[in-house]
Amino acid sequence: MSFLETKIPPPVVALLLALVMKWATLLTPALHASGVARTGAALALAAVGLAVELAGGASLIRANTTVDPTHPGRVCRFVSTGLYLFTRNPIYLGDLLLLLGWATYLWSPVALALTPLFVIYIDRFQIEPEERVLGDLFGSRYKEYKARVRRWI
Repeated sequence: MSFLETKIPPPVVALLLALVMKWATLLTPALHASGVARTGAALALAAVGLAVELAGGASLIRANTTVDPTHPGRVCRFVSTGLYLFTRNPIYLGDLLLLLGWATYLWSPVALALTPLFVIYIDRFQIEPEERVLGDLFGSRYKEYKARVRRWI
């Protein structure tokens, strides 16, 4: 299934999964919780996710390198500052936090149980190919970075 590698932009993967999560909640019994608490928690997760995603993208833009995940070979600078000191993939982490916020808003255990599908898909079809390219481009520098910084958190 290597034909899927870096073909579907991660935000599209997240959006498709969000739609599946919503659909799944229509087929399962709803849980009940205070709308204010649920919405507050969902908004907090989404806000953190968006902030993490934007900060990760801003670091790439400041380094004058590509933010396009469908063409990892266009990377021209190695970025290991900002949030990249703590996670190798802050933009994907931001997407995941947005999905967790959505699952919280839907207040569905089924929606929550579906969120690992994003991690599994992105690990296999986005991050692994990106890491191969970055290893080829930046050699031992990238290998040392991988040993020091976790993929997600």
